Amino acid sequence: MSKATPILLMTRPSAASQGFVDKLTGTFSLIMSPLIGISFVGALPDMAGYHGLIFTSVHGVDAYVRAGGPRLPAYTVGQTTARAAQDAGFAAQSADGNADDLVAMLGRVQGAGPLLHVRGVHGAGNVAQRLTAAGLTAHEVVMYDQPEIPLTEPACLALTGETPVIAPVFSPRTAELLAQNPIKAPLLVAAMSEAVAKPLLGLHKTELMIAKRPESPAMVTLVTELLERACANDY
Repeated sequence: MSKATPILLMTRPSAASQGFVDKLTGTFSLIMSPLIGISFVGALPDMAGYHGLIFTSVHGVDAYVRAGGPRLPAYTVGQTTARAAQDAGFAAQSADGNADDLVAMLGRVQGAGPLLHVRGVHGAGNVAQRLTAAGLTAHEVVMYDQPEIPLTEPACLALTGETPVIAPVFSPRTAELLAQNPIKAPLLVAAMSEAVAKPLLGLHKTELMIAKRPESPAMVTLVTELLERACANDY
């Protein structure tokens, strides 16, 4: 099989993809083909009664800042979102995990509510509903959409070619969209979590590995490992 330079296929929105690529080492040919876009929708409710915010993505932080909301204590699902919130002027605390970890963390915070979860149209975890069921007042507001974008022609050609393709996948929805495309190339997938990996289980692939932690540094480590494998092996 081909010993050509492996292809790194980035399917996140462009800014997030570039930020991730900048952290990688190794040899690869880069193709950027976002499968979702980001558009800001909706408006904030009256914020007078809220004591804190929940952010489960960087896009939620961006949407809230664009809407001009007050800086309240923020609780985030992971470190990347926490850093974005801190850079925007929030005091942010990360659950360092997934939605389950975030719900568990907030259950231990005395006097945290009422809270507002700023989320996108396509979301997972039912954070606000689960917190409310646990006795902590939490509401949600949809502030951005993630419209589907088809793969570019170079991305389609890569996925149906012979050169190994490394595909980092960061969300269940992106995984679902990727799985809809015909794939013949040797495909090495790095999934951010088990929830992300699930839609990819039936995909034509050579390897599917899950990051040790659902966060960017763990994904950098995993993708670097897959790049090294692709360079060293025949697929």
